[in-house]
Amino acid sequence: MRGSYLTCRHVFLDSAVPHVYALPAIAPLPGVLEGNILTMTKHLIHWIFATCVSMGLLLLAIGMTDSVPNAGGQPHAAYPGMIVGADGAARLAQIGVLAFLFNSLLLTLVVCLCILGVSERHRSPKFLAGMGVSFMFMQAIWLMMFSSHQEFLQTSDTGYFMGFPVPTAWQVYGTWVGAIPLILMYSCGFRKFIYTHDDEEEFNAILTRAGRDSLQE
Repeated sequence: MRGSYLTCRHVFLDSAVPHVYALPAIAPLPGVLEGNILTMTKHLIHWIFATCVSMGLLLLAIGMTDSVPNAGGQPHAAYPGMIVGADGAARLAQIGVLAFLFNSLLLTLVVCLCILGVSERHRSPKFLAGMGVSFMFMQAIWLMMFSSHQEFLQTSDTGYFMGFPVPTAWQVYGTWVGAIPLILMYSCGFRKFIYTHDDEEEFNAILTRAGRDSLQE
């Protein structure tokens, strides 16, 4: 029976039989916008592949840049064992933009993979809008991390927020705050986008039929 359960679960979750599931009711959209949304979700895997390739090219470009003297720091003159950072602005002069683009693509990849994990029949405009807002929120935090750090390197002046310098505070607090919209999307939209009541009823029906078939065998 356990084998039947796992088999049925695999069929239910992975099957794409069009007559089994009804598409959710979606408010009409202008033809062009609706077509763009459908095209984007249809070719989502291609966007993911392009994102991964672009990230690989960026890493290659970063690796090929000329190294900066003392990029890893240098020994402190008075305290043995302590390493003093070298010119941070010089370290990021060549790779700063590349690093910013790389992490931006990484955030794009996170959102795309989240969308990929949702069945196509549940990728409504409302869901995609929520994912878009999540991406913009994470991207805004990443922009503040990068820009505040760059500003500090250029001016050597910064304020403090909750015990940390502002650039560090953006990294300490912003990293987990940026994930909150995605968590809310999953928690609040679980029954609407992830595993609806109709999905559960269909899954239970498949289990019931599988149970009857196993008893007959």
